[in-house]
Amino acid sequence: MEAPRSHHENDSHTLEVKRVRLLAALALFAGIGLILAIPFALRAGAEFFLPVTGGLVIAIALVPMLEWLERHRFPSWLAALTSLFLFLAFATFAVLAIMLPAIDWVQLVPERIERVRLTVAPLIELYTAGEAFVDRVVSGLDFGLGGNDTTVTVDTPNSLAELIATQAPFALIQMFFAALLVFFFLSGWTAMRERTITRRGSFEGALTTARVIGQVVDSTSTYIGTITAVNLTLGTLTAVILWMLGMDSPVMWGGIVAVLNFVPYLGPILSAILLAIGGLMSFADPWMAFLPPLVFIVLHNVEANFLTPMIVGKRVQVSPLLILISLSFWAWIWGTAGALLAIPLLIIIKTVLGAAGTPDIAGFLFEHGTLTHVGEDEDEKDD
Repeated sequence: MEAPRSHHENDSHTLEVKRVRLLAALALFAGIGLILAIPFALRAGAEFFLPVTGGLVIAIALVPMLEWLERHRFPSWLAALTSLFLFLAFATFAVLAIMLPAIDWVQLVPERIERVRLTVAPLIELYTAGEAFVDRVVSGLDFGLGGNDTTVTVDTPNSLAELIATQAPFALIQMFFAALLVFFFLSGWTAMRERTITRRGSFEGALTTARVIGQVVDSTSTYIGTITAVNLTLGTLTAVILWMLGMDSPVMWGGIVAVLNFVPYLGPILSAILLAIGGLMSFADPWMAFLPPLVFIVLHNVEANFLTPMIVGKRVQVSPLLILISLSFWAWIWGTAGALLAIPLLIIIKTVLGAAGTPDIAGFLFEHGTLTHVGEDEDEKDD
């Protein structure tokens, strides 16, 4: 039979419980502060964190290609170099296919602005009539805001060439750094994975580590690979149909559709808007001008509601709410590049947390955690 605790032992136990609760509270507040500070640190240090994160995501997506080459007797460094070269060749082709025709389109804007004006003249007249009606209504109301006109001046680059000249060198340095990161990550991938697994303290830990690494690589590469194939198919079909309609630069428009479709929700909307502008610049008939965005909308709905869920949905399941949160978060931090990385990063984080286990914050605070009233319960029992 256990002897009852003395008063001194009860006091020591109460102090120990309070000390543990205090340390747990401090750790919790420090963790919350760190979580709140991370987004601002990532945004302030975008020059470093963006190429590092982008390079790691690309490297993870290229791991299956690397392992396939290594199975076919390629040395690690040669397999890494080959994977990087194929990716850069594909990315360069995609950029040139979009940028070179886009430069010509920008130069044609002054020449075709009259055609656009004539095409949208009925819409402009409708808008003008509505604006005149609103002005008449507002002019009849006196809000006491007269004399408070404010002039806002915005400094912009003098030309597109100036903008490119000022931003291109820095962007090239970041891309070169990211390419080096991808190469060294891939060249040391096999050895790094073996060391990570074999240095675990137990067989169960090594097995769990291997499973997490495999799940991260499989989920990320599956999503990026399948979405790339789907978007290329969508862009190709769009380009072919636009070519049949007689629209200028169909390859450029197909590339724009394929790239923007990597950004969920917002990308397709922007593609439709750009296609509408391109249609107005290409066709004098209003019905023909709005046919390109209509074609894309139909193709996108088929892709988004049938093709992508059938191919990706069974292997990579992500909540639409999490997609929106991730998209807005990473776009706020890194802009367009963050929006492109949002879903792969969400998949990586979700896979790691799913394998490691997500913390039960509510239980920690209010039920079974360290911050419960353990000491008070023990004192009541002792009394």
